[in-house]
Amino acid sequence: MIDHSRAARNMVEKYVASRGITDIRVMEAMAEVPRHLFVEEAFYGQAYTDNALPIGEGQTISKPYIVARMTEALELCGDERVLEVGGGSAYQSAILSRLVREVFSIERLDSLAAKARRTLMTLRCSNVLYKVGDGTLGWPDKAPFDAILVAASSPSVPEELLKQLKERGRLVIPVGKGEEQHLLRYKKLEGQIYKEEIENCKFVPLIGEQGWKECDLNA
Repeated sequence: MIDHSRAARNMVEKYVASRGITDIRVMEAMAEVPRHLFVEEAFYGQAYTDNALPIGEGQTISKPYIVARMTEALELCGDERVLEVGGGSAYQSAILSRLVREVFSIERLDSLAAKARRTLMTLRCSNVLYKVGDGTLGWPDKAPFDAILVAASSPSVPEELLKQLKERGRLVIPVGKGEEQHLLRYKKLEGQIYKEEIENCKFVPLIGEQGWKECDLNA
């Protein structure tokens, strides 16, 4: 039988700490969350490798390294209200739940959302509010947010998300299509938006009113 706790710690050491992640809180959260619960049973044996894995509906759970990289880039202290766009399996939600005050997660696919809610309940992540909707439009009723994490690649940063970012807030998002994607961080300082590139990446597309349209992807 696999010792999942030990596997998670080994995952963090081998694929996260060794690649330059230094935020101790992020690494501790990733060591605590049982990643295998967020993938299909057939992939349990790969749950603690540095691989993106299918979760159904053509979606994936991100590699542990990229989860850590994006989370660290949010520069979290502990009292933030965070918006997550593209909730998927809720693995990222569970990580964030251990690092901030409140997490507001949006997933556009009902089937994934239903499974994600069950997993979050199993892990008693009581500070995560999860809903089905168009994540490119954010969550206006709960805005503004200290930080926003987008777990799917957009053609450009959705303006609605920038509007919902609090002063001194941080938004981390992959932008681009196919093999030409870049992980970006936006910061709002004195009402101005500043952009910086983190690294190249590869995500599933962000579908929505201010993201990709299905016709764009089939072109």
